[in-house]
Amino acid sequence: MATDKILTEVKDGIGRLIFNNPKKHNAVSLEMWRSAENALKTFEDDDSIRVVILSGAGGKSFVSGADISKFNTERGNKESIFEYNHRVSMVNNLVVRMRKPTIAQIEGYCIGGGLGLAICCDIRFCSQKSKFSLPAAKLGLGYPFDNLKRLVDLVGPAVTSDITFSARKLDAEEALRVGLVQKIFDDNLHQYVDDYAVEMSKNAPLTIKSMKFNIGEAQKDQNDRNLEMAKLLVEEAFSSDDYIEGTSAFMEKRPPLFRGK
Repeated sequence: MATDKILTEVKDGIGRLIFNNPKKHNAVSLEMWRSAENALKTFEDDDSIRVVILSGAGGKSFVSGADISKFNTERGNKESIFEYNHRVSMVNNLVVRMRKPTIAQIEGYCIGGGLGLAICCDIRFCSQKSKFSLPAAKLGLGYPFDNLKRLVDLVGPAVTSDITFSARKLDAEEALRVGLVQKIFDDNLHQYVDDYAVEMSKNAPLTIKSMKFNIGEAQKDQNDRNLEMAKLLVEEAFSSDDYIEGTSAFMEKRPPLFRGK
């Protein structure tokens, strides 16, 4: 389902998904989640895309959570609540399981489902004016286990309890201090993220694929880890043409040209 409130761009090996509802601080409707799901699946299947960036339009918000004006129609009964939550979960899981690195470019508000989405990304950069919050406790909403587990893994149980029980807002400096984001920028966030993603896209895709998989497995309980696949992906990188290209380029003191093969 297409909507002009979800925009996509592909350039220089970078896929960018933009939440485009700035009049409502990029609050997300069910239609937008469905469109984001389709866009992410397209990015995953496109081998020319090596890095994915998620951002919000307008400069004032990344994503400010659900569109509360649509609660009566989109979350007004058990069936609609299930469908909405299922769609959000699908998008979050697509980001988590994507074989390519994902970056959240956060300007302004990162609230509720927006924070849930951001913590699914591998890396988060934000602007100085960014604000973070999980206001479920002020709205009487249930909050799913998967999202809380990701937050606990990221910042620990005590910080998660503080953020979720109080439903208070964190500024950028506190978000950096507790580990929600990796860096803060004043006025060059967009340029930095673009440059960072382009440089990352030049690295060996099979190596990054194996690293991302192994990082994900490291966060699982020991008995749930797929160590055979982890080993296989490492061996795939070593047996690739890119391994030959990388070592040759190093010896010849030139930039490597990786093809993901």
